[in-house]
Amino acid sequence: MYQQVLDPVADSLGWSSLVAALPLLVLFALLGGLRMRAWLASLIALAAALLIAVWTYGMPVGQAVLAGTEGAAFGFFPILWIVINAIWVYNLTVRTGHFDVLRRSFAQVSDDRRIQAILIAFSFGALMEALAGFGTPVAVTSVMLIALGFEPLKAAVLALTANTAPVAFGAMATPILTLGKVTAIDSDTLGAMVGRQTPILAVFVPLVLVVIADGRRGLREAWGAAALCGAAFGIAQYATANFVSVPLADVVAALASALAIVLLVRLRPAAGARPAVVAGGAADEPTPEFEARAAGGVGAGRGEVVRAYAPYGIIIAVFVVCQIDTVKDLLDRATRTFDWPGLDLVGASGKPLGLVTFTFNYLTTPGTQMLVAGALTMAALRVGPGAALRAYGATLRQLRWAILTVMAVLALAFVMNASGQTITLGTWMAGAGGSFALISPILGWLGTAVTGSDTSSNSLFGALQITAAHKADLPAVLMAASNSSGGVLGKMVSPQNLAIAAAAVGLDGREGDIFRRVIAWSLVFLAGMCVLSALQSTAVLAWMVP
Repeated sequence: MYQQVLDPVADSLGWSSLVAALPLLVLFALLGGLRMRAWLASLIALAAALLIAVWTYGMPVGQAVLAGTEGAAFGFFPILWIVINAIWVYNLTVRTGHFDVLRRSFAQVSDDRRIQAILIAFSFGALMEALAGFGTPVAVTSVMLIALGFEPLKAAVLALTANTAPVAFGAMATPILTLGKVTAIDSDTLGAMVGRQTPILAVFVPLVLVVIADGRRGLREAWGAAALCGAAFGIAQYATANFVSVPLADVVAALASALAIVLLVRLRPAAGARPAVVAGGAADEPTPEFEARAAGGVGAGRGEVVRAYAPYGIIIAVFVVCQIDTVKDLLDRATRTFDWPGLDLVGASGKPLGLVTFTFNYLTTPGTQMLVAGALTMAALRVGPGAALRAYGATLRQLRWAILTVMAVLALAFVMNASGQTITLGTWMAGAGGSFALISPILGWLGTAVTGSDTSSNSLFGALQITAAHKADLPAVLMAASNSSGGVLGKMVSPQNLAIAAAAVGLDGREGDIFRRVIAWSLVFLAGMCVLSALQSTAVLAWMVP
């Protein structure tokens, strides 16, 4: 058995925090500074975390290794299980030529690449986040942007940056429901509070996307469409989270923002529109690949357009059906929960840690539901079993380095969590007193940056946020919500999501380049969220706290 120690270095939280932060500093320095491949940087950072856990925190070697193996397993299931099947469905559409049909259909909505970036990365990505989460929107929207002519690096950056505002309500509000469980605060109240923070962020995200897509000229010429999209999303997310249903917040917001953009394009074509270049030609010009597929029977007729959209309609239908309470309860009967073999951990207070419990929810996980959607897609696109298996094998080869990276990163996260390194950092930050309201979102950002999941961040730091709030006489619901709202901004710099984005766009080994493109936006958004949280804790914006 191992009992966590929070201040192993000179009995000081400050000094212990400096040591505990070393694995993260190593990871981001190797990625962003030395441009090392993500899988190698993650393995080195994992080794650093293991050394600190054993030599500094006194964790038995066996317990440290077992914690790492549980993290690696969690990285594969459910996270990679979702991504692999999502990319497989995409590869099916590519092999049949229907993705090219879909690309042309999106291009017909608008040939302005700024509008396309907003519509796909932000609105469609938010819908995928609402239904599946866990990296799925990054994987799917990045390849869709490439099909529309965006450079791979830019497509990855757009997909990661857009995957912010919807994250707290992702996977049918799983992060907020989890936060409610660990804090004993009603999830509807927490959802209402988060719904008074992330909608403000949503207003600015599309504006940043047009800057990424087309620089200052993009902002000058497309700011109206971006502002309209962000405002529609923010208003819908706020209204749904506060007055309708927390789990449906992203679904309604995504559809509202997409509808706003489509109506705007129909009523007033964007000024100064720039056609998206696709395979050397404008978006309205057929590519050689498309012409070849058209000759083979995959044309742009109405029936083929319907088939091109069918996989995404099937995905939405499958996920919606699986969220029906009766169906969800039926599927949940197959869930198995067990303690990780040999892992025996207790917290600093002497209470057993839930970290040792592994949940194998193989029917309710979005990955299995995506696999079912893929099987239905095979029928819709008339793909035979042999071709589907070949596509699955190609998907595994495509994601091989991402698989290694994600498993290593989650092993790193579990070792840091099990040994107490992460809690050391959080406890030290929680000692900030009244100014904790300013840094509360940073704690959530840190948790998501390490684990790649806002849900995991809420599980890790939710209770700590409540404890700090009580000590500093701050609103508990605000601090808990700020953890989730700050956590969404760590998603884009998480090595897990960087690896998924790089693999999806064919830039394995260039995760560091992507990281350098998104880190500034992540920190700028985080600073804004910190200011908002601080103001909401004072008389200035206290009226926003339910």
